[in-house]
Amino acid sequence: MRIVIVGASGNLGTALLRRALPEPEVQLVGVSRRRPSDEAPYSAAEWHPLDIAAGSAPTRLRAVFDGADAVVHLGWKLQPNHDEAEMARTNVRGTRVVLEAAAAAGVPHVLVASSVGAYSFGPKHSRVSESWPTGGIQTSHYGRHKAINERQMDAFEVSHPSIVLTRLRPGLVFQPDAAREIAHLFAGRHIPVPLLALVKRLPVLPLPTSLISQAVHADDVADAFWRAIQRRAGGAFNIAAEPVLGPESVAEALGIPRTVPFRRQVLRAIVDVSWRLRLQASDPGWIDIATSVPVMSTARARAELGWEPTVSSTAALRSLVDALGVNRGHEPSPSLGA
Repeated sequence: MRIVIVGASGNLGTALLRRALPEPEVQLVGVSRRRPSDEAPYSAAEWHPLDIAAGSAPTRLRAVFDGADAVVHLGWKLQPNHDEAEMARTNVRGTRVVLEAAAAAGVPHVLVASSVGAYSFGPKHSRVSESWPTGGIQTSHYGRHKAINERQMDAFEVSHPSIVLTRLRPGLVFQPDAAREIAHLFAGRHIPVPLLALVKRLPVLPLPTSLISQAVHADDVADAFWRAIQRRAGGAFNIAAEPVLGPESVAEALGIPRTVPFRRQVLRAIVDVSWRLRLQASDPGWIDIATSVPVMSTARARAELGWEPTVSSTAALRSLVDALGVNRGHEPSPSLGA
């Protein structure tokens, strides 16, 4: 079985390579803007350094995809988020190029990493299925791009009914090995990574009560992708671990004694000003996503893929913060795939 992974050096890509390593008779092919190190799990793949936003990408990708049993698209840019057009060249145009190249190469199964961030505004105290509208949160570049890609995938399914298309929509994806990369993407390179782990020493955790999110370990997302490949399961699947992360569960996971309510508008203003001044790397759209997207039901993934998370959301969060404290991450740091 020949599996091509676009964005294979990133957060999810690394986890998927690990998941596929013990599988018999699997040929792994990695596509990445930069070739990663030769250590495991990267050493198990045949590599093609390739930028999916480049003008040559359609032709080069079609050649790489030739003979593939499945293509997994994880390629994504989260920075530079002061230049949305630059990100869109990879996130939106790049996704279209991957889909078109897969169709041209006759790939029978295409899997794409979507996100909880693709969903429109929804409830926090009940759960939604994969049928919830995917219009994105329009004040977030991430939400806008994910929503555009959902429409591209809708059109792809209509145009190519013989190709199985799978969309996985995970919550926040954590793993210790990606700690440094995640810190650089969301906090920026001016803030020392170990400093971020000092959040565990706070006497109280000030967070908006509406900041309720879902998270999942990267290895569990990789397992969901692999199960979908094995079953050639099409359609959308929500992927998240338990429990749902609210202020109190986050505080408990990090060992912080108590929480205090913090106004969403105040937090958003602080993030907005500090981002505009380039003091940190997260734009305020991330606050809008965290406080606006619905809580997902994972019933379909459990029933149709036989998927169960092996790591709780609180354990995944705790392990990430612990890894920040020791500045953990691969060298050289690859771009995250999703």
